[in-house]
Amino acid sequence: MSLLNTILEATDLAAAYSKMGAAIGAGLAAIGAGLGIGRIGGSAMESIARQPESLGDIRANMIVAAALVEGAVFFAIVVCLLILFL
Repeated sequence: MSLLNTILEATDLAAAYSKMGAAIGAGLAAIGAGLGIGRIGGSAMESIARQPESLGDIRANMIVAAALVEGAVFFAIVVCLLILFL
């Protein structure tokens, strides 16, 4: 009986650790996205301040880069949520 109890306790502990890891992973992904998009926006504003005539090109590239960052982060958060709930 003690071997079965040990296996069940280890399984419960592993499930708890996986849920904690998934929650931490989702939080880190959101923080990383905020930092990344902040740097993209800051760099774009600095570039526009230096060369105002290239506003359209910089804005378009900034939007594409921000969308790519958000897409990667949404994927990471979905993976973390799947681990959390499955």
